[in-house]
Amino acid sequence: MDKMDKKILAELQQNGRLSLTELAEKIGLSLSPCHRRVRALEESGVIRGYRAQLEPALIGLQFATIVFVTLRDGDKASVSAFEEAVIEIPQIVQAQRLFGDPDYMLHVVTKDLLSFQKLYDERLSAMPNVQRLISTMVMKNVVTDRLYPI
Repeated sequence: MDKMDKKILAELQQNGRLSLTELAEKIGLSLSPCHRRVRALEESGVIRGYRAQLEPALIGLQFATIVFVTLRDGDKASVSAFEEAVIEIPQIVQAQRLFGDPDYMLHVVTKDLLSFQKLYDERLSAMPNVQRLISTMVMKNVVTDRLYPI
């Protein structure tokens, strides 16, 4: 990855809807080489995709919480079963496996507290291999979707 690739990534992070023509103009490259570079960045997996960023509260998701999960067992099968269950719950918008205790940090969004309680009781606590769940309510998002420093 060279300086030109980094310019492309910086521009696309700020505005993923740029046309290739606009992108080429912004970074000072002709259209064909710009297109080749973008395609190479996509094929290599550096660019994972393009999507709209949504405001959760404006689409009815006004409750956010972080759930810390400690597993009973750390063997491969138990971890795999838990992670497969996490993937099946759409209200979990981010899940991270951690070193130490707890084992996972889940970012969960729901319509309201009552919806979260139902999700917690019916799905989160029923996931395989869960020993303990600790939830904390998000008071305020300070930094979200920050661009990567390129």
